[in-house]
Amino acid sequence: MAAYLSMGEAHRRIGDYLARVSRAISSSDGTALASLLAVSSVPASTPLTDALAAFPDFPRLAGDRFPNLADFLVPLLRTIHSHSLQRYADAYSSFEKAASAFLQEFRNWESPWAMEAMHTVALEIRLLAEKADRELTTSGKNPDKLQAAGSFLMKVFGALAVKGPKRIGALYVTCQLFKIYFRLGTVNLCRSVIRSIETARNFDFEDFPVKDKVTYMYYTGRLEVFNENFLVADQKLTYALVHCNPQSELNLRRILKFLIPVKLSLGVLPKRTLLEKHNLLEYADIVTSLKRGDLRLLRQALDRHEDQFLKSGVYLVLEKLEPQVYQRLVKKIHIIQRQKEPAKAHQIKLDVVVKALKWLEIDMDVDEVECIMACLIYKNLIKGYFAHKSKVLVLSKQDPFPKLNGKPV
Repeated sequence: MAAYLSMGEAHRRIGDYLARVSRAISSSDGTALASLLAVSSVPASTPLTDALAAFPDFPRLAGDRFPNLADFLVPLLRTIHSHSLQRYADAYSSFEKAASAFLQEFRNWESPWAMEAMHTVALEIRLLAEKADRELTTSGKNPDKLQAAGSFLMKVFGALAVKGPKRIGALYVTCQLFKIYFRLGTVNLCRSVIRSIETARNFDFEDFPVKDKVTYMYYTGRLEVFNENFLVADQKLTYALVHCNPQSELNLRRILKFLIPVKLSLGVLPKRTLLEKHNLLEYADIVTSLKRGDLRLLRQALDRHEDQFLKSGVYLVLEKLEPQVYQRLVKKIHIIQRQKEPAKAHQIKLDVVVKALKWLEIDMDVDEVECIMACLIYKNLIKGYFAHKSKVLVLSKQDPFPKLNGKPV
């Protein structure tokens, strides 16, 4: 049971918090202000939350003490109180009002002294919206807070996407928007923000903080994966990996979860030590299947980790590795045939491919195999032609199995 708190002590604690917020603003102390706005990480019971519970008239206290900041401070206190009671939808609604009032003040400040606090507001409104939507879903109501948070953050982005020193904070807000859009499944909304960042003359990408650039490249790289622009995805995700904090194992793993499928699509196979180091062994059998030409192993790996790959959004990317596996299988047949009959090494009977697939427990007839070989020739994974009547694949004597060399199939 919580210790009894007198009205006088509750009044003092609330007044102290309000004074600290006011003092941080008047002294342009962005770091201090940011720490006072971090609502979502506050435990349920703190000296301030206990005081708010004991002194229900706290809105009047804030309005009387600091009338010029009442539009900001009153909903801020309501946010802290509602959050401590785990009423997250109410907490979000109050915080959005506080955030709107703060944004109005932020627009009026010429210098970017409050940028750290603005970033905290951007983070908090997303985190509170996520909590609120979970609460609303559980109670059978429409979870619309995260969408509302996205709309608010677009206003913040607009306040930062201007000439002057405040523009340095725009990329952080962009990344918060990306997190919202990806969670909501509305990634198409990312495009307008990306255009603003990459085409506007206000921004020089290299001026942004490294951590924001890493996050930006991670999300834009994921977008390129979804659009199957693997060369661009490779560049963006590689940038994110190279510049990511090497001590941040969780973030490194997040990047590699998408970079590995991209590399595989470009014909680059990761070493098993890399997969073991970052606990990404779900890709191990896929890599082995590409090395062996083992279509059965590829399909088994996709079945085994289907839920995981679907959740990440890379299942279709991995499924499209089948042509590379077929190429490797034909290459192995070619190597064996070259040892047995060097003069006919470049002539591969389709019946032999059918038998190899049957050994892998994959039943196909000659016509199906012929279609697959035609596809491999079209994709430039095999150089050669068909002797259709004799059902023979005639390989080019010069480089019959071109390497991808970083080009997508």
